Amino acid sequence: MTVFVVGAHGQIGQMVTVKLHQAGQDVIAGIRDSAQAALFTKIGVKSRQFDLLDLPETMAVAFSDCDTVIFTAGSGGKTGYDGTLNIDLDGAVKTMTAAKLAGVKHYLMVSAMGTADRTFWPQSGIRPYYVAKYYADEWLINRSQLSYTILRPGALTNDPATGLVTVDPDKSAGKSITREDVAEVLVQLVIKPANEKIITVVNGATPILKALA
Repeated sequence: MTVFVVGAHGQIGQMVTVKLHQAGQDVIAGIRDSAQAALFTKIGVKSRQFDLLDLPETMAVAFSDCDTVIFTAGSGGKTGYDGTLNIDLDGAVKTMTAAKLAGVKHYLMVSAMGTADRTFWPQSGIRPYYVAKYYADEWLINRSQLSYTILRPGALTNDPATGLVTVDPDKSAGKSITREDVAEVLVQLVIKPANEKIITVVNGATPILKALA
């Protein structure tokens, strides 16, 4: 299986790329800047230039030999709302179109907990981000014609991984999860896909493999 990581140079992107490689998966790191290639070459991972502002047909060429696409890209806090629109919404949708054109077998979207709850968006302080995530997820489910999994992690932290999570938490559960635990969940969802599933995940008390099962 060959896995293409969109946004491989991001925090979760780097972690999941390394973990996939360590798990014996053939992984390709999608990078926007060629200077980022050295980071992945050092660990023995192939990289490929990939720009979310490109046309879907161009993106499809990058996916042509891939079975799975993971979308971990995000505009981050350094761009304006135009960046959110171009990356988190239009960029995401174009990768779905490209994946379909390329015959990709499974698409893994990193979304966010609270995306489906419009009442939460105004409280979040980043309403445009949640709007973008909501409509990207909707496109994946209803328009993409792809086999998919949507992962909606809680608030991301840089704490050390725990290996323990709660899937589809109720209101009494925590609301955060470490980035490294998110990366490990993604690896397990590559190894054993959860087709047409939306999975919300936070840190909890259950080992990741058991929680996903």
